[in-house]
Amino acid sequence: MIPLWIKVLIISMLPFSELRGGIPYGVAVGLPFWQVWLIAVIGNFIPVPFILLFLQPIEKLARKWSFFDRIIDRVFEYTRRKTRKSIERWESIALILFVAIPLPVTGAWTGSLAAYLFGLEFKKSIICIFVGILIASLIVAMATFAGIKFLGM
Repeated sequence: MIPLWIKVLIISMLPFSELRGGIPYGVAVGLPFWQVWLIAVIGNFIPVPFILLFLQPIEKLARKWSFFDRIIDRVFEYTRRKTRKSIERWESIALILFVAIPLPVTGAWTGSLAAYLFGLEFKKSIICIFVGILIASLIVAMATFAGIKFLGM
């Protein structure tokens, strides 16, 4: 059996759920909030340096096949379209806010992709994305507890 804290970590690492799924799950299964929050933040951050460091060689390799080349073009174009104006104008603040807003297709994974696409400095990207993760974790925590209070749990 997989320990609950590892499940929170894995859920928080996944691109489609990130900590938006990890925190509510951890709270729902009864783990202490401080533990859920810490594990979700760590889990959400773990993929970031790997995405920033290894996306270029992976992209180069994948583009050798036309199928993957078309998929990469679509994903990159979508990300550029959603982030171009704000990243070019506000760079750090925009990246922080993009990661911090806990909505679909925002978060650490897409923020890392945007930082890569716009050639932002690695260290600056890491810091901005981490700050965004911290803000998102607080928003998700407040929403989780508001939902619990609303439902009378």
